[in-house]
Amino acid sequence: MGVFTQEINGVVITFFSTASAVGKTLISTNMASELARQGKKVCLVDFDLQFGDVSNYLQLLPQRTAYDLQQAMNLQGNAVRAEEFLTPYEYHNVVFYVLAAPAKLEEAYNIDADKAMDMVRQLQKVFDYVLVDTTSTFSKLNLALLDLSTIVSFLGIVDFIPTIKNMKIGSETLKKMNYDKNKIRLILNRSNAKTRISIEDVENLLGEPFYHILPNDFQAASRSIKDGVPLVLRSGGSELGEALRDLVARYTNRVYDDTVDEHVPESWLARIFG
Repeated sequence: MGVFTQEINGVVITFFSTASAVGKTLISTNMASELARQGKKVCLVDFDLQFGDVSNYLQLLPQRTAYDLQQAMNLQGNAVRAEEFLTPYEYHNVVFYVLAAPAKLEEAYNIDADKAMDMVRQLQKVFDYVLVDTTSTFSKLNLALLDLSTIVSFLGIVDFIPTIKNMKIGSETLKKMNYDKNKIRLILNRSNAKTRISIEDVENLLGEPFYHILPNDFQAASRSIKDGVPLVLRSGGSELGEALRDLVARYTNRVYDDTVDEHVPESWLARIFG
């Protein structure tokens, strides 16, 4: 029996926020990279359907997107293999796969939420981890993703009062959904950006502490995007890169080990498209 004839039922981690420009794509691409560096089979799904930036951040030129996968599903039904519509990201011996957002705005409008969820469920059967980058709205698709997810990374920044207001509304809405308390994890990005608003005040407003806090490092983040190399894969390191590695270590209950990548198996890569 082939490896991918068995259902894996992979972990789904959704990156969600009620504010824009909080770093969902930067964090999701880095988490995908670090999990892949540890030898996990990882797929990153870009469901910021209209304005997704995953391919831009990783300097990918996808030949197929989520829209193409939906078209194939409409024609072929369950016979479609979602993994055939993915784009690989490779850096040295680290590899993970991306389901790209539609290339055209009109294609994004025509993505059906139920079909999109079917895509995620299919990918769960192939990958250890399915990471999903989303838009900053409580849309039908996002609500379905929140239900399906193993973990929801709810991201925020402490910069302006309207952003914090949206974060509080989002946090309260998620609490009303009665998820397990370990499912929703509040993550603060750009924590040491210049602002007069204290983290403690925001935590008091939200009624709980942040699960993880990421530092502000605009230069490192910008260089990473320009080069198409996630921070966790860069030599030399940075404070933000270390904090992102620590976040993955907390999610996987393991201590960061910079020798892991020496043991990344190569054989499973070919099997995905075999």
